[in-house]
Amino acid sequence: MPTAAVRPAEALPQELEELFLEHSSLIYRTAYAITGHRQDAEDVLQSIFVRLLQRGVTPGVSQHPDRYLHRAAVNLSLNLLRTRKRRKLVDGVDTLEIPAVVEHSDDVSERDERRERLTEAMACLKPRALEILLLHYKHDYSDAQIATMLGTSRGTIAVTLFRIRARLRTLLRTVREEGDRT
Repeated sequence: MPTAAVRPAEALPQELEELFLEHSSLIYRTAYAITGHRQDAEDVLQSIFVRLLQRGVTPGVSQHPDRYLHRAAVNLSLNLLRTRKRRKLVDGVDTLEIPAVVEHSDDVSERDERRERLTEAMACLKPRALEILLLHYKHDYSDAQIATMLGTSRGTIAVTLFRIRARLRTLLRTVREEGDRT
């Protein structure tokens, strides 16, 4: 890897601090929206900046930090969910363990169940689709803003969002049916 593309070591801590202060809430909110857990979102945030510290800040990151950091948060969060899902499938102890009894109202447990189904369905989406979905619904970006951020047209984003919502509905039905069978 050519070192000319990376910032000098002395400038790196200041640049990382500025990136962190400006974009950490975007990364955290993105990761939390995907994983549904505070600790996982914090881990994703930390992992992104550890990687930047190790590899340096490339010109691509400097030129479009919001685009790069949002995409990194989506990808790392999806990887975390996939790893967790594989662990559940492989590790029989986790699936046989009886959870501690916690008193919840029916509304809370139903909400948690819906959140879990949504998280499972979102994990099945492609990273680009999830990125667009989150920018629109969690970060309140308009179609035009997302198009500018991702270098595409507003119409493409609108059609993509329509298709993503349809795919998500199908995935939610599938996840619900699988849950009903168990």
